[in-house]
Amino acid sequence: MRTRLNVYFPPALAKQVDELAIRRRISRSAIVEAAVASYLSPDGADRMEAAFARRLDRLSRQVQRLERNTGLTTEALSLFVRFWLSVTPPLPDEDQAAAQVKGRKRYEGFIETLGRRFASGKTLMDEIPEDVWPRSTSPESD
Repeated sequence: MRTRLNVYFPPALAKQVDELAIRRRISRSAIVEAAVASYLSPDGADRMEAAFARRLDRLSRQVQRLERNTGLTTEALSLFVRFWLSVTPPLPDEDQAAAQVKGRKRYEGFIETLGRRFASGKTLMDEIPEDVWPRSTSPESD
């Protein structure tokens, strides 16, 4: 046995229910019944919570990868600067202008090489063996 309920909908919502009933070839009562059952179902909240948990897990893995990559980048830069400062002797004043011109040309070459490497998709992370710097997860798994 079914219990009759009288409900009132805003005209726009009633129109949407009517259109859906026509499209799906089911009664308006069946649509409203399914919507109320879904709303009252405890499974709906559980499914939403599980979906949020999966998304948060994925975001956590991405943040961990970013932290690892940032740490590696910072360490590589600091090692390079330390090495460069320890092996590069200061230039006499008369050689400064020529060194600056040469430095600008070398920097332009560096930027071009960096652009080509970036465009090719190669990264420093690809060159580091897994046993030296393990990756927590691969981007494809996200």
